[in-house]
Amino acid sequence: MPLHFFKRGLRTLGIAESFVKQREKAVLAGVVMRGDLQIDGFGFAEVTLRGLDATQGVIDIYNQLSRRDINLIMLNGCVISLFNLVDLDEVYETLAKPVICVTYEESSGLEKYLREFSDADARLEVYRRLGERSEVLLHTGYRVFVRYRGMNKHEAKHALNLFTLQGSVPEPLKVARLLARAILRWQFSVA
Repeated sequence: MPLHFFKRGLRTLGIAESFVKQREKAVLAGVVMRGDLQIDGFGFAEVTLRGLDATQGVIDIYNQLSRRDINLIMLNGCVISLFNLVDLDEVYETLAKPVICVTYEESSGLEKYLREFSDADARLEVYRRLGERSEVLLHTGYRVFVRYRGMNKHEAKHALNLFTLQGSVPEPLKVARLLARAILRWQFSVA
């Protein structure tokens, strides 16, 4: 299904995490945001630090929202919560929605770190399937590095520019990250 970038009601589900090393679980927050930057919904999940459940956490957030009007899923990283990998192919195939994974720094790769895990083979398989990142120069003058499924690089860049007001972090990811941090702080205050 093609993305209609110029539709005001284009909806993106932006998902970001927050964690502290002293806890076993990280918080994933999802924010549904329209193309006119109106927030239209929230969803949450927990994933395990150093685990392999990040993909299911992303899928769970989408499913709990129970919304058919989400057009695009945007992730703040594919390797989150201390090497818990999001399988972009599985997210795309399961949800049948285009997916963009955004990172902000150059990297020589993470294979050497993934080899340290007892389940290194499974992690390396997912990591290699992610493929290389593409550099995208945003209209703000900042560059980001992206992986995407269900769209081409031009469409990914257009979607990122639509949702990025300033700097390098698209608004749905910025709000999701703030929300995940607030929930994590709240969890600590009631624990």
